[in-house]
Amino acid sequence: MPTRRQALAGAAALALARPASLRAAGYPERPVSLIIGYAPGGLTDVMVRLVAGRMQQELGQPVVVENRTGAATAIAANAVAQARPDGHTLLIGTNSLAINPALTPGAMPADPVAAFDPIGEVYYSPFALAVRTGVEARDLAGLMALAREKPGHLNYGSSGSGSVNHLLTELLLQRAGAQMTHIPFRGAGPALLELQAGRIDLFYATPLDVRPLVQEGKARLLAISSPERIPALPELPSVAESFEGCAGVLWQGLFAPAGTPEPIRARLHAALRSALADPALRERVTSQGVVLMEGDAAALRQRLEAEMRLWPQIIRDAGITPG
Repeated sequence: MPTRRQALAGAAALALARPASLRAAGYPERPVSLIIGYAPGGLTDVMVRLVAGRMQQELGQPVVVENRTGAATAIAANAVAQARPDGHTLLIGTNSLAINPALTPGAMPADPVAAFDPIGEVYYSPFALAVRTGVEARDLAGLMALAREKPGHLNYGSSGSGSVNHLLTELLLQRAGAQMTHIPFRGAGPALLELQAGRIDLFYATPLDVRPLVQEGKARLLAISSPERIPALPELPSVAESFEGCAGVLWQGLFAPAGTPEPIRARLHAALRSALADPALRERVTSQGVVLMEGDAAALRQRLEAEMRLWPQIIRDAGITPG
């Protein structure tokens, strides 16, 4: 007579042995977990919760957001990479999937392309290059000329060593042939406070974060980091207009563990696309400088692969180490 544990193990084995099409027919069978490596309250967390609420309506099961912070998002990434590939545990991945393997080898899957099945792109937020009001330069070209004239005289803040805005600033300086002193902080909040106080000269911030400083006259915006101008700030030129190829954004994509059956991935992609097409959601986020994306699994994979070529090179050239 088999024990209860043996019976349960046998049932699980039979379930896994079913063809993928049969396993996907009843998907989802229980709540779906969206795991992110960021703390509650930030842009990534807010966007995930907005999208999760809309996906929940499409999937007919609760979509629960789980914040698993630590190790520069590696804890969240590892949790999903090791999860059963049945579509019930998903990752909201960001640029860190491409950055961390080069910055902290061994902390997370060395090859995220092999560890995850992409579902689709969610959004991107460019960074606005903000300078304190006392900086003499009135545009990006003038700022880079000033940095070349006085190497190391200007300083810039970042959200931490190896963060996206740190790497974007280093990319700009390398393309412009300029030098500045890097001052890392633990997140955007402390850096913005120092910019407001005039103790750092510039900072790549999301438009939403830096808006209050601009309105108070404590900072000016010189350029936007996205490849093109954005609807929320049409007057702000892109950095790439002055320095070709010098572009980058904070992006968010939906990933499943590698080996997730294609019918489940298709169901998730359809739910994601429906969520992002919601007029109320689109109106709410685009006014904040966030751009919703339409890319499918192939576009998300291409984005990840491109950044896995770009950021490790910047990290090596600048000699960046974890902060």
